[in-house]
Amino acid sequence: MKTWLDQPSKDAPCTIIGEVAQAHDGSLGAAHAYIDAIALAGADAVKFQTHIAEAESTEAEPWRTKFSPQDETRLDYWRRMEFTPEQWAGLKQHAHEKGLLFLSSPFSLQAFDLLDKIGVAGWKVASGEITNFPLLDAMSATGGPLMLSCGMSAYEEIDAAVARLGPVRDHLAVMQCSSIYPTNAEHVGLNLLAEFKECYGCAVGLSDHSATIYPALAAVMAEAQVVEVHVTLSRDMFGPDVIASLTPEELRQTVEGIRFIETMKANPIDKSAPLDQTEPLRQIFLKSVVACSDMCAGTVLTSENITTKKPGTGISANQYDQILGKVLRRDIKADTPLVPEDLET
Repeated sequence: MKTWLDQPSKDAPCTIIGEVAQAHDGSLGAAHAYIDAIALAGADAVKFQTHIAEAESTEAEPWRTKFSPQDETRLDYWRRMEFTPEQWAGLKQHAHEKGLLFLSSPFSLQAFDLLDKIGVAGWKVASGEITNFPLLDAMSATGGPLMLSCGMSAYEEIDAAVARLGPVRDHLAVMQCSSIYPTNAEHVGLNLLAEFKECYGCAVGLSDHSATIYPALAAVMAEAQVVEVHVTLSRDMFGPDVIASLTPEELRQTVEGIRFIETMKANPIDKSAPLDQTEPLRQIFLKSVVACSDMCAGTVLTSENITTKKPGTGISANQYDQILGKVLRRDIKADTPLVPEDLET
């Protein structure tokens, strides 16, 4: 299936992204295992984060959550998260073999250069990079699809970033995101998808940290064309994003749910007439006007000698009032559904 990330257009199906981020904890083997799990769940793309520690951070960077006893500083942690260009190329190859689009958010111009050489299906601007105009310029200059996450920004910064990305508006998706881990229902911000669509005239999406399947499903009903969810192989795993992630089984449910919703939306039902598939059921469940007892020709029909019962193969129960006072033209057995030919005109 070609989704928005393959062919950006207003009619394209939603792209479902499984976000690995740092869930691999610096293990190349774990990173490859995530590709397998996300592919098996049926997602369209796998996304990583590409960190080159010395290019993006300093010793002064504080911890968001001090979760790692083996890393003295946040900078030490970013160093441990690095892969070589050859290793990144291997991850991309693996993703392609599994039928996944390959994505990774760069967190520096050096990381962008690395990914640009390897090749990615599109560019995801992390929430913390929305004001990093040199990085935005580099991404937009490639001409590829671009997803702008705005989890920590108010409209002023989003406006400025979208204006900067003006030349790529036809393949830009503005992604609602709440940088709260996990995100509770009150902070998902589903209303912003419609606001972004109206304000910026581009595709919209949701980058979700709720650790539930519900926001992604609701987002598709709200016209999201990109949905990104964090993935963890197990909620017993180690790392800062586990509490904000879906398991592979939950990701599978999300994918199935989104595709089910898209099929529903693409097939509106006309209630001016029953569906052909329901006609046999109508005969089973609807009711007909029937004789309460054996009656002979010439009997006048009253509320004492007719009633309504299943099946719905005779005169419809909604004609009951019109049948009262009519005269039988032939003998009728009890519980026989009446048909027009039974009545004198």
